Amino acid sequence: MQPMMKATAMAVRAMLTTIMLIALTLTTGAPSVANAQSANGNQYTMQEIIDAGHGFFGQTSGGLAKVVEHAFQRYGLPNGYILGQEGSGAFIAGLTYGEGELHTKNVGQHPVFWQGPSLGLDWGGQGSRAMMLVYNLPSVPSLYKRFGGVSGSAYVVAGVGMTVLTDEHVIVVPIRTGIGARLGVNVGYLKLTQQPTWNPF
Repeated sequence: MQPMMKATAMAVRAMLTTIMLIALTLTTGAPSVANAQSANGNQYTMQEIIDAGHGFFGQTSGGLAKVVEHAFQRYGLPNGYILGQEGSGAFIAGLTYGEGELHTKNVGQHPVFWQGPSLGLDWGGQGSRAMMLVYNLPSVPSLYKRFGGVSGSAYVVAGVGMTVLTDEHVIVVPIRTGIGARLGVNVGYLKLTQQPTWNPF
């Protein structure tokens, strides 16, 4: 086959393949981020996180699925999550303390405590439950440090609030319900520790 005919045949084949891919996408719809990403042995799927959240928060978590979906669309699949309880006290400025358990697929479960200052319009004291999605965690000790808030990352729907905290490598996404959702939006940073401490700084 002459070089010109061979090049033409390759171009026609490429065009036909492109047309077929476009037609397939239009008929089946573009895959969502959560479905396009397949979990490796260390990561959690969106359904696993939603199931864990519903079991933890109970029937009050109407907006949980939408908030989790938003987190998965932006950050992909987490390789860990924390379930815990926290208490907050505030009069414009305040403090948040919490404790829970880190869940991972490859290194089991580990205790975690968190503390942090808050600033907002809430006052008084209240307790709530919190779920935190953890991304890019290379090892359990990498979780025990201070995580700062990402500007403009607050997302609240149907009484469930999500914020994003990072140390530039590991990303932690706290999800709270009710008053905790509003207060969670006001948290500037959280310090996660292996042992409980009163010092939030």
